[in-house]
Amino acid sequence: MEKPFNLILVIFGATGDLTSRKLLPALFSLKNQGLMPDKCAFIGVGRSEKSVEDFRNDMEKAVREFLEDKDAGISNIKQFTACIDYFKMDYQSPGDYEKLRQEIEKISAARGTGGNIIFYMATPPSLYEVIATNIAKAGMGVQNDGFRRFIIEKPFGYDLESARNLNKTLHMLVQEDQIYRIDHYLGKETVQNLLVTRFANGIFEPLWNRNYVHRIEITSAESMGVEDRGGYYDGSGALRDMVQNHLLQMVGLTAMEPPSSLEADAIRNEVLKVFQSLQPIKEEDVEKQVIRGQYTPSKIRGECVTGYRYEKDVDVHSRTETYVAIRFYIDNWRWGGVPFYIRTGKRLPTRVTEVVIHFKQTPHHLFRRVMGKLSGNQLIIRIQPDEGMLLKFDMKEPGAGFNVKNVNMDFHYKDLADARMPSAYERLLYDVMLGDSTLFSRDDEVETAWKFIEPIQKAWKNNPAIKVYGYPAGTWGPEPSNSLIEGEGLMWRYPCKNMADEELYCEL
Repeated sequence: MEKPFNLILVIFGATGDLTSRKLLPALFSLKNQGLMPDKCAFIGVGRSEKSVEDFRNDMEKAVREFLEDKDAGISNIKQFTACIDYFKMDYQSPGDYEKLRQEIEKISAARGTGGNIIFYMATPPSLYEVIATNIAKAGMGVQNDGFRRFIIEKPFGYDLESARNLNKTLHMLVQEDQIYRIDHYLGKETVQNLLVTRFANGIFEPLWNRNYVHRIEITSAESMGVEDRGGYYDGSGALRDMVQNHLLQMVGLTAMEPPSSLEADAIRNEVLKVFQSLQPIKEEDVEKQVIRGQYTPSKIRGECVTGYRYEKDVDVHSRTETYVAIRFYIDNWRWGGVPFYIRTGKRLPTRVTEVVIHFKQTPHHLFRRVMGKLSGNQLIIRIQPDEGMLLKFDMKEPGAGFNVKNVNMDFHYKDLADARMPSAYERLLYDVMLGDSTLFSRDDEVETAWKFIEPIQKAWKNNPAIKVYGYPAGTWGPEPSNSLIEGEGLMWRYPCKNMADEELYCEL
């Protein structure tokens, strides 16, 4: 694999969880694989008073704790942390950015990294414009002696207006091709495999349309609650936190037309076309097409679990949704009339993300008598955990007669003994170093996605009569969400079932 050019990576918000849990372990893993530049340096920027030695020790502990492959070159960790520096600053102070520029120049000269710099904003979104503006004022955004790239974490805006304003501000400072809006879901191997599954196999693409597909269902479930993020989450909610970015991006990759090439803009152009074709949900129809819920106290495997409104830093009268389910359509030739269903929630029975393609049933139900309840074929693409694919179809049971049984043909990435599954942040950080923006959202994609979400936000704000349904923690969400699925007797697929011993059994 290609080795990136020499560079300095500057991480704003370096004392936060994202840096210790995800970014540093991913960088260390890339270093062990020989996928880091020959000469590189990392500068952690934060507001905390901390020495370089203390910060290096913190990062060493983080890598040891959160590295997925504990045996992967852990003996090299001291060599890795020796490349890390720490710089304390006030994000609002222009003078501190001038000092940061001088620090970067000093480290670049000492380590021979050249003029290439990546700025990673692992801070609250409210600081993105402040940091970008001050970087530009300090002359650090100009690409004279090397590239300047900006990685921005979600959420990218809070609504359509704020996303447009943020894009406008950034475009006054840097070019669009310098901006990498990161969505870690797009770094997952199985999400990328959607493209290969569809466009490298002659058996799938001919069926991937309204003639053969009955409906498409995308689920992203989390078993955890908001934990200690109640203050942030209560101002965000599942719609902003998950639907506008993660789920709609998966819709785009699932529904897109074949790109003309694997170039970044060729793929992103097709995703944008899907977003532009999303049938708008009218504000007055939101109650019919969108279900929101909030987890309530329950007992899971004998343990009492608190409800959302009683979590730390959450308003006891909060109407913030921890669950969202949406039915919508894509108005184009490929998908006209095919319903798409997406859902996400916290405190559901398990952590799972998957795309389910429900194929139409046969036109003549020859085996109805022996099959009983008919079930259509399904292609299940499991994003996490236990990444893989599963095809469900019917087979004859051994013996006399035509007793039919639904069976699975499955593939697990873990079965590839010689294949290593890189973490999402590994893949995405490596791509930024190479300048590959394929798996990053473009400005027009972000704004078009927010445009689709806007009527839902307005309806919830303007119509307090729209219900927030409670659902017991550990269940699959509000019961009314099944009413979204069109068709007699149809409901959401439940990836995991509660067994008698209260342990979860997951298919795939």
